[in-house]
Amino acid sequence: MKRKFMALALAAAMTVSMTSAVFAADEIKSADDLEGKKIGVQLGTTGDADATEVKDATVERYNKGNDAVMALKQGKVDCVVIDSEPAKKFVEKNDDLEIVEGVFDKEEYAICLSKDNADLTKEFNEALKELKDDGTLDSIRDNYIGDDAGKTPYETPKDADHSKGTLTMATNATFQPYEYYDGDKIVGIDADIAQAVCDKLGYELKIEDMEFDAIVNAVKSGKADFGAAGMTVTEDRKKSVDFTDPYTTAEQVVIVKK
Repeated sequence: MKRKFMALALAAAMTVSMTSAVFAADEIKSADDLEGKKIGVQLGTTGDADATEVKDATVERYNKGNDAVMALKQGKVDCVVIDSEPAKKFVEKNDDLEIVEGVFDKEEYAICLSKDNADLTKEFNEALKELKDDGTLDSIRDNYIGDDAGKTPYETPKDADHSKGTLTMATNATFQPYEYYDGDKIVGIDADIAQAVCDKLGYELKIEDMEFDAIVNAVKSGKADFGAAGMTVTEDRKKSVDFTDPYTTAEQVVIVKK
């Protein structure tokens, strides 16, 4: 019995060792290195779509990116595929995790709007161009990312006119630094960009928090005027909603245990 126990323990140790070797960060060069593994993702995201394309992978879907990361720490999944900036925030708070970059292609983030509201999409594009040209978009991003984080907060101009009514933004506030809670307020890059656009166009901004995979339907059905949630422009989503011009680029990365 003792020998049988020792043999089983040795087999288990070898299995753990082999798994760790496969998922050493410096050995993951492409999505092919994730084949046959258990991958944690946030439901409905680009990470979900990318992981689903990995051959023989088991994709475990969670409503929040943080839940996927916790599953990794608990050994329930082998890795997590998620957007790069939120990944950096998770790794900052968990020194037993690290990021592997360069596995997936770059992607573009944009704001989604109803196909029935082409005029508003045009207005959003015009506002985004002005905000890009005058440096506001860069300033907003720098306030959340990099060495100058916290130094350039966006402020609504004192003479801003919000007389045209209210626009409702659908988001998923679990995606730091793009949207997350600071106390009971939703803040982040997307929240500030949305506020800046509304300031330009003459609207008040209302932000509604919901599950990520509900955002497109909320916009399509008219429950929200637009969606902003670190949302990648994809051909599948373009069948349901229109997108503005991209306001930033990003990529999916892999989080693994050290």
